[in-house]
Amino acid sequence: MLLVEDDVTIRTALVRGLRDRGHAVSSAASALDGLRLALDNRPDLVVLDLGLPDLDGAELLRMLRAVSRMPVIIATARDGEAETVRLLDAGADDYVVKPFTATHLDARIRAVLRRTGQEESTTTITVGGLLMDVRGRVATLDGTPVELTPREFDLLLYLASRPGRVVTKRELLTEVWQVPYGMTDKTVDVHLSWLRKKLGETAQEPRFLHTVRGVGVKLVDPS
Repeated sequence: MLLVEDDVTIRTALVRGLRDRGHAVSSAASALDGLRLALDNRPDLVVLDLGLPDLDGAELLRMLRAVSRMPVIIATARDGEAETVRLLDAGADDYVVKPFTATHLDARIRAVLRRTGQEESTTTITVGGLLMDVRGRVATLDGTPVELTPREFDLLLYLASRPGRVVTKRELLTEVWQVPYGMTDKTVDVHLSWLRKKLGETAQEPRFLHTVRGVGVKLVDPS
């Protein structure tokens, strides 16, 4: 799923909370970045704030509805009845008013996914012999469990959700660590090294994790 929220404190807390509840989450801090990620990644659901720095979230909703029927939950401090009705009529699937908890939002997300028939599609991700149980936060390789730390699981899940796509280290720091500034690429390198060891490969002889020099890393099906 995709969270579009410009407040870094709220965004960080919700991403962490939703991941703890088994969701694969990417995020954006502006409407145009959110539109790009929605079109590139085709998430199962979008959680959309209205007060964005570049465009109003209602305009982004209009853009999304012009090209896709992916479910959209509006998450905002605007609680007027007329505004709620307007956005639901414009194509939003649900509307939640801040403040709310990740637990509350998780329940609304699951309800929308059930209504749209997409809930089952978010439970597992398979790339070759790698299977990731998103809700159970368990990874197996050729049927054997892979012991991962919470951060390793989040990193592997982010890459497995985008098979074949090159992801930059800066994107990984922003989306997995939720800290776009103040950390070095070395943090990513160390975690990738640990992942490779647990997946039975090396940087010199990769199977799943392939480094694209000067760009980033991608996860591919070895077969």
